[in-house]
Amino acid sequence: MVMPGFTEWLIIGGVALLIWGPTKLPQLGGAIGKALRNFKTATAGTDDAEKGTESLKDKESEHPHV
Repeated sequence: MVMPGFTEWLIIGGVALLIWGPTKLPQLGGAIGKALRNFKTATAGTDDAEKGTESLKDKESEHPHV
């Protein structure tokens, strides 16, 4: 998949400006940015949780219950 170039982003931005207007566009951008940050934080938390369970499994395999 090829990322859009500068011209394509300019066209996308122009169309978005026409659709939502100059007052709504910054709010929309902020909402999208906040959603991406929340998603990134949530996925980072998931990775940490998986690492924690993996280390727990390693410890159990070292010391099996009899």
